[in-house]
Amino acid sequence: MNQDELADVLLVDDDATYCEVLARALQKRGYGVRIAHDVPHGISLARQESPEYAIVDLKMPGPSGLELVKELITLDPNTRIVMLTGYASITTAVEAIKLGATHYLGKPASVEEILAAFERTQGNAEAPVEDKPLSVARLEWEHIQKVLGECEGNISETARRLNMHRRTLQRKLQKRPTRS
Repeated sequence: MNQDELADVLLVDDDATYCEVLARALQKRGYGVRIAHDVPHGISLARQESPEYAIVDLKMPGPSGLELVKELITLDPNTRIVMLTGYASITTAVEAIKLGATHYLGKPASVEEILAAFERTQGNAEAPVEDKPLSVARLEWEHIQKVLGECEGNISETARRLNMHRRTLQRKLQKRPTRS
C-alpha cells in the first residue's frame, strides 16, 4: 500500500510527544498521519486536503478544538472526528457531538479506543449509569464549563456572570476537573 492509498488522519494536539507516539501507532496500523499543534495549523492542513479521520484535542493554546471540529465538518461532513481531552465535561462533550464529532474520549486514550471510536455510529443503550450523584466540585466544574460555553470562551464575561473574580476563574480553569 503506497502513501496515497493510506486512510488519512489529521492529528491536532499541542502535546508534541503525545502526537509523535500516537502518529507512530497509527502508521503501524496503516494510516497516513498529518500533525498540527494548534487549531489554525489544523485548519490549514484540512483545507489543503480534507481528512477522512481527525483526532482533535479540546484544550490548546488559542482557539479550542471545538472550533476545529466545526471547521472540519464545514469542509467535509463525512470526516470522522474523535475529540480527546484531559478536561472532560458534560458541556464540552455535548457541544463536540452537536458540532459533528463522532466521539469524545478522555485522555489518556489508547489507539485501539480511538480507532473503535471512529467506527461507532450509534449510542450504547446499555452504557452503565452511575449510582451516586456528581460531587459538589464536579458540579462546579460542569457549571463553569456551561457558562463559559454560553460566553463563547470569554473569561471576563464568564467571571461576571458567575459573580467571580477573573483570576479566581482562571485558576479554576487551569486545574483538571475532579472525576466525580
